[in-house]
Amino acid sequence: MTSAQDPPPGKDPDAPPDDTPGASPDDASAASPGDAPDASPGDEPDASPGDEPDARDDAWTLPSPRPRPPYRMRVTDQVLSVVGLVCAAVSVLFSPVLFGLAGIVLGIVGHTKGEPLGKWAAVAAGVGMIIGTILSAVLESLLS
Repeated sequence: MTSAQDPPPGKDPDAPPDDTPGASPDDASAASPGDAPDASPGDEPDASPGDEPDARDDAWTLPSPRPRPPYRMRVTDQVLSVVGLVCAAVSVLFSPVLFGLAGIVLGIVGHTKGEPLGKWAAVAAGVGMIIGTILSAVLESLLS
């Protein structure tokens, strides 16, 4: 026979006694004071400012009203690739080596930053550099 001072089996003997009215010692470990259906958020036990919030605080967060649409990259987000394409077009007529290399570098940098037009700007600048070099060699041989 156990006395009133002995804790029930499975309960820590050093734990403070449970003073919940109407609770038997057997359900003291199954329910906590905040689990009562009539408990409001203001009835929570006192917590120091450094304590972590418990799982019940997550129930009070509201979901966003509408899901965000997927992010679509705009032309203004692809500045390096667009400038690389402009350099590719300019390299056909003016200084193909200078503008062609600038377009290749800008296209590669744009591609590494995630711009979809980056690789095409690099390819176009390379092709423009080759076409501009050939065109300038042909025009020079014709004029001399």
